[in-house]
Amino acid sequence: MFPALNNPPPFSPVLVAGILVRPLPITVIQSILDAAFQRILRHHNGLFERLDCLENPVFLIDPVDLPFVFVLDANVEQPRLQVCSETHGQETATIRGPLLILIKLLEGRVDGDAMFFSRDLLIEGDTEAVVALRNAIDDADIDIANDIISSLGPFARPANFAHRFASRFYNRLEGDLALLHAAISSARQNGPLQ
Repeated sequence: MFPALNNPPPFSPVLVAGILVRPLPITVIQSILDAAFQRILRHHNGLFERLDCLENPVFLIDPVDLPFVFVLDANVEQPRLQVCSETHGQETATIRGPLLILIKLLEGRVDGDAMFFSRDLLIEGDTEAVVALRNAIDDADIDIANDIISSLGPFARPANFAHRFASRFYNRLEGDLALLHAAISSARQNGPLQ
């Protein structure tokens, strides 16, 4: 069992999606992840070169709002990102937090230190390895959606349109779920209706 963050997973579309994808075989998720990871590696050649001072760095990335974890083998020669339903405890370090915070951290849109001190992000294990990974990622200037969309050739324009539509849909759904969560919390605090 993984240690918990101070805050429970956010009641968000990601949490709902995690519940919905739970029945999918890991191999389906892995094939999608492999394609996305290879595209990112092509756009950011040498991404893990700054980690060559570490001996076989392996990072457990645990999005607390999904029913699986990612294991990043940051081997300079052959990096690999694997989705797993559990971990075996052989990782150099663990990075744990909500998926959207992890993505924003990857893209350099949030301050990792601030997320760590607010306990929205939990780091365990070799913190020097995590700092080396963060520095490598910061230098790469990653934009996951743009990296993947731009590699789709003639499908890039419709994919960009679909991404913009999905972003608007996600934001609306996130607002609706926040409203629902507030209503449920209020009802719980005030007791049942008479």
